[in-house]
Amino acid sequence: MAFLMNQMVGSKLKSFADGGGEGGSKAGADGKETAESKGMSREEFEEYQKQLVEEKIQRDQDFATKKAERANLRVALRDKYRLPDSALDGAMIQMAGDDVDLPEELAKMVDEDEEEEETNDSFLHKLQNMDLDELKTKAQSRVSELRQTAEEKCVLM
Repeated sequence: MAFLMNQMVGSKLKSFADGGGEGGSKAGADGKETAESKGMSREEFEEYQKQLVEEKIQRDQDFATKKAERANLRVALRDKYRLPDSALDGAMIQMAGDDVDLPEELAKMVDEDEEEEETNDSFLHKLQNMDLDELKTKAQSRVSELRQTAEEKCVLM
């Protein structure tokens, strides 16, 4: 923590003491930061660089995990609503590792929706489970029955 405070406050004081930062920076000839340009000792600068790399790796891992969680949610919703799968979502989940779970809040929302659908035997649910071929044959037989009855009772037909 003292390292970070020294980094934040020390550079401001040093630029103030140098005349408000005039005179350019002490960056190396190739434009990269050096220990002198940051106002640190060599060990502090190496530790600082190592810390930056570790933080970047952690951010990248967190980002990949979040993307995989979102992809996992999309896959679950596609399964639920019987939509075609996406190859991108599958690849994203594999890159982050197959042990990616849905975030707790999203999993609760999906579970609540499933429970609600189970309790409400909705028209859409009935329609999805209906056998269309059977329905078609029933409708055709009923129409033919009505036509025969109408022909028997009506002289014009």
